[in-house]
Amino acid sequence: MATSFTLNGKTVSATAEPDTPLLWVIRDEIGLTGTKFGCGLALCGACTVHLDGTPIRSCQTPVSVVAGKKVATIESLSKDNSHPLQKAWIAHDVPQCGYCQSGQLMSAAALLRENKNPSDADIENAMSGNICRCGTYNRIRAAIHTAAAEMRKA
Repeated sequence: MATSFTLNGKTVSATAEPDTPLLWVIRDEIGLTGTKFGCGLALCGACTVHLDGTPIRSCQTPVSVVAGKKVATIESLSKDNSHPLQKAWIAHDVPQCGYCQSGQLMSAAALLRENKNPSDADIENAMSGNICRCGTYNRIRAAIHTAAAEMRKA
């Protein structure tokens, strides 16, 4: 039985078993590899995607849960790094190894959709479930402030 949902604005149909984690459907069946596997326990945030606008951990979300819903991955931000968050990430030289960055960006995008002028505390709260093993938290926070300022101008 296929599971149909909207992925980055396009209707897709997954043939995986209903209990298959969404992460593996996105990566292995659909072929979008921006979303990363980190811990497999929904603790690190590397696999963060949006489900109907809310950040979720795709490693622990069965594909059956997304039936008929909207899923957005890192690929939905832009194809050319033109999203304000992506530009700020580059300007602040955020990534070192880069592994966690798609999850970081997706959590930051959800924050800025809800809060156009987040405080440091707002950012820390929104990003608390995303682990950066390289420790670029100060640059992440600065990049979020930069992206928020750019988005407020637009």
